[in-house]
Amino acid sequence: MHFEILVEDQSGKKALDVLVPKIIGDGHTVKVIPYKGASRIPKNLKNTSDPSKRMLLDQLLRLLQGYGNTYASYGNDYIAAVIVVCDLDRRCLKEFRQELLAIYDSCHPKPETRFCIAIEEGEAWFLGDLQAVRTAYPKAKNNVLTAYVQDSICGTWEKLADAIYPGGSNHLRQQHWTTIGAEKSKWAEAITPKMDVENNQSVSFCYFRDKLRELANSDSL
Repeated sequence: MHFEILVEDQSGKKALDVLVPKIIGDGHTVKVIPYKGASRIPKNLKNTSDPSKRMLLDQLLRLLQGYGNTYASYGNDYIAAVIVVCDLDRRCLKEFRQELLAIYDSCHPKPETRFCIAIEEGEAWFLGDLQAVRTAYPKAKNNVLTAYVQDSICGTWEKLADAIYPGGSNHLRQQHWTTIGAEKSKWAEAITPKMDVENNQSVSFCYFRDKLRELANSDSL
């Protein structure tokens, strides 16, 4: 099977480039495509934004429709799925999922698609494996790590920064946004090789893992 995985940013790509092969093993092809942020789902699904800005959610209808047309043109012998990975942030999970499904329902033909939402942010998946964090960052502040409540809405990337970044999140937030993005990519590169995908405590990570495996192990879609 071919997996086309859409993520919000470069740090997400760096993480999934490592994690996805751990999850599904060999015998599949994977392409992880990063965007320059999520933005928001357009009202009434009418998108007037500039595609060159590469924001995931405001381009999602166009992207899924394109995949639907492309995969349909390949015929039944080509088995592929689109995985959309995005952060919940401060949204309501139920409402956000309904909005994503509304986009999917408006596509004709529909590509095989799964929506996987990191709660609250992608760093929650790193914090689901505290041993991996500690191995990657031996000087991590244990009191910060153990106080974290899995998949809680608490400023997740800031929690991780407080544990492993010199000066914590307060210092990192004072930097340019490109510096913050680069630091998040460093975390992904350092932590993901150490992660045990079978024993992650993040429910949203386990959902992502299990959906990938369901697709990978299916004979047909």
